[in-house]
Amino acid sequence: MKYATIPGLDRPASRLVLGSMAFGPQNQNLAGAMIDYFLAAGGNLIDTAHVYRGGGSERAIGEWLRRRGRRDDVMILTKGAHHAPDRTKRVVPDEIAFDLGQSLERLGTNYVDLYLLHRDDPDVPAGTIVEALNHHRNKGRMRAFGGSNWTHQRIEEANAYATARGLQPFTASSPNLSLAVPNEPMWPDCISISGDLEALAWYRATQFPLLSWSSQGGGFFSGRFTPENTEDANIVRVYYGERNWERYRRAERLGKELGYSPIQLALAWVLSQPDLVTFALIGPRTMDELESSLAVADLTLTPEQVAWLSLDA
Repeated sequence: MKYATIPGLDRPASRLVLGSMAFGPQNQNLAGAMIDYFLAAGGNLIDTAHVYRGGGSERAIGEWLRRRGRRDDVMILTKGAHHAPDRTKRVVPDEIAFDLGQSLERLGTNYVDLYLLHRDDPDVPAGTIVEALNHHRNKGRMRAFGGSNWTHQRIEEANAYATARGLQPFTASSPNLSLAVPNEPMWPDCISISGDLEALAWYRATQFPLLSWSSQGGGFFSGRFTPENTEDANIVRVYYGERNWERYRRAERLGKELGYSPIQLALAWVLSQPDLVTFALIGPRTMDELESSLAVADLTLTPEQVAWLSLDA
């Protein structure tokens, strides 16, 4: 298992991050088994969110914590202040406090290791948000914080405010980064830096920890899709295109040479980015999917292989 440092956390975090969007009360035993297996393989960071499964994901993790009593063995990343179903923006202090309090109650813990704002609202001054997050950090409710689907320009704005006032800055960011470059966002107000040369240059220059969601392209590389199969409208809308199909073909070809599947190569691509501090969020729905991802946790592609898969060589 590969590890990297996220400032504010008390130990290096596994660069493979166990996502829990599929966790809920209906599969509590499977969720617990996945967490156990992930920790046994060396993983230590679990990703969840206030909105996942209407709170069911956080409750499933909380039930595992209650049964196992292993809070010190795992680091928890949760997210809050997602926009409302009617797309009303909620990235304001009162809503952050509400979501965080409810997340802590569901998880059955008095703190989370890393708290990310699930969305941004550029109309709210970054300083207002930084002050609110520092308040909760000072109360011991979180150890570090950052943004999910925040642009690097907004992170810079927030951290300039924090630095000028001696406050804790953002220490992590979670946009999408995947071998498959999206045609458009999967969901409204989401940020992908796949193919964004300016954003990638910023992350390289700053060495800012980057936690990629949909790191495997939403299953595009799973083998379930073909150019002729257009049943999944969202995958077609977001990922279908000749350049992505060429990336798939290259992942298939290199995978055969190395003994891995295309979706495993896509995950290794994220973890092998030259000069980037990348973490890959995975969202297994079965033990087989979890085992598939763990099988490449230590695989490092060469810069030449990364470039070739990206169509840069």
